Amino acid sequence: MSEQVTGRRFEGQVALVTGASRGIGLGIAQRLQAEGATVVLTARKPEPLAETVAEFPVGSAVGIAGKSDDAAHRAEVFDTIAEKFGRLDVLVTNVGINPVYGDTVDIELDAARKILEVNVLGTLAWIQGAIGHNGLHFKENKGRILSISSVAGQNPSEGIGMYGVSKAAVAHLVKTLAVELGPDIRVNGIAPAVVKTRFATALYEGREAEVAAAYPVGRLGAPEDIGAAAAYLASSDADWITAQILTADGGLITAGGTA
Repeated sequence: MSEQVTGRRFEGQVALVTGASRGIGLGIAQRLQAEGATVVLTARKPEPLAETVAEFPVGSAVGIAGKSDDAAHRAEVFDTIAEKFGRLDVLVTNVGINPVYGDTVDIELDAARKILEVNVLGTLAWIQGAIGHNGLHFKENKGRILSISSVAGQNPSEGIGMYGVSKAAVAHLVKTLAVELGPDIRVNGIAPAVVKTRFATALYEGREAEVAAAYPVGRLGAPEDIGAAAAYLASSDADWITAQILTADGGLITAGGTA
């Protein structure tokens, strides 16, 4: 992080961040841990996840590898958190896939189905699991949920149309669940534009300066930017904020751009 984090807004709390071995998920996990949380990270591949967990201070992070759309994996994650910590305070659903690039009208329906399965139903499944697990006391802890959407879910973006459709659904899911789960649980989302991660490489590689020129702040996003926004929304500083999608895009959409 560019500046030292001095606040401890998550002292004594436990946060679960899915898709956290790198990129946005890791940026969020690092910020929450820096502010006092014990973080549980999930990701698909065991070795990269273990390497990531090893970079955290000893005892502050736990990694559990598995596929996000696998019910057995989700159950293992929740059971492990309940056994080790007996509580869950913050849930960040960050897993998202985009296996295809091109016009939406040409997409294979199996690929479209997979995108929706992982990005939308996967998000809902993690939330259902957290709320439904008696050993996590998520509702009693005034749990906070944060789901990662995208500016591609707000305005059509060339080549990633179905991904945008799925992220628009995530944004609406956030609002729907916030209404249903209040006042005990707050639910918010973040809609980033292009953040410099491996996932988004195809959107800026070899032409970063050209892409960044469309952003009023003059640069692309960094995982730390999303981590800072997530920490705010998940903290007590945002106790009167729910059902919101925070657009974290360096001004891109307002300036007429797309991801």
